[in-house]
Amino acid sequence: MAALGWLTPRRRSATARSVLAGEASAEAARKSAQDETPSLTGARQAPPEEPAEAEFPVQGDDLAAAFFDLDNTVMQGAAIFHFGRGLYKREFFRRRELARFAWQQAWFRLAGVEDPEHMQDARDSALSIVKGHKVCELMSIGEEIYDEYMAERIWPGTRALAQAHLDAGQKVWLVTAAPVETATIIARRLGLTGALGTVAESVDGVYTGRLVGEPLHGPAKAEAVRALAAAEGLDLERCAAYSDSHNDIPMLSLVGHPYAINPDTKLRKHARAHDWRLRDYRTGRKAVKVGVPAAAGVGAIAGGTAAAIALHRRRK
Repeated sequence: MAALGWLTPRRRSATARSVLAGEASAEAARKSAQDETPSLTGARQAPPEEPAEAEFPVQGDDLAAAFFDLDNTVMQGAAIFHFGRGLYKREFFRRRELARFAWQQAWFRLAGVEDPEHMQDARDSALSIVKGHKVCELMSIGEEIYDEYMAERIWPGTRALAQAHLDAGQKVWLVTAAPVETATIIARRLGLTGALGTVAESVDGVYTGRLVGEPLHGPAKAEAVRALAAAEGLDLERCAAYSDSHNDIPMLSLVGHPYAINPDTKLRKHARAHDWRLRDYRTGRKAVKVGVPAAAGVGAIAGGTAAAIALHRRRK
């Protein structure tokens, strides 16, 4: 049954399309980041030697970076659904399609996991809606939608973890199945380096309604991180990755410092079996295994508590 699909483990290895999607996303992410900030010059400094019990993230280690999943890790809910609400408000589509978005969002929040069939359905809907529109038009609207629907849904605790990496002088990237343009807006508004996201094909600045490769989901995310790390000269063993979903185990397994944030049941089980760090900001409860990185400290704990209180109030 499709409705119970999220209960069944799905293992999917990388395909040629997921590799293409990952490489396209990495190229788009680097281009956006270069457009936003001046390029750095000068020789790369050797990373500092880490003592056995070094704090993490390591200050000044420019061979390291952090990769954050977006939906339910950095932000409550799914970015694509919030984007759809904003487009409906601007009369991009009819009420019937809005009801479809609302149902998909409700399912996502209740299930707490990314079901591939539901996510694919949402992306197909979004692609049909934006077909024929200019990229610059959707980027401009995306800025408004962020303020209307997304800004208040950022998890303060996860944001504090990202800030710890930025404060250590490391780059921080979002990695999401959401459109790369939407993800780039969110990354910029949060002060992050950039974003890896699903790349929609455009010709002369107009969306064709097709994707480059496939949605950046599961193995495609891992391919995108791998491609970006190679282009940026990163050492993945020194990098960190954060996610809530078992679908991102391929990405989390790539790095030396994987973290399960607001984990679904399968990821929580996998993380405990592999001694990965866990953190849950949905209830404010602490993970049994290992706490947050020392550099995030009080800010992450306070942020998690604040998020839990806000969520509790909304549920009353």
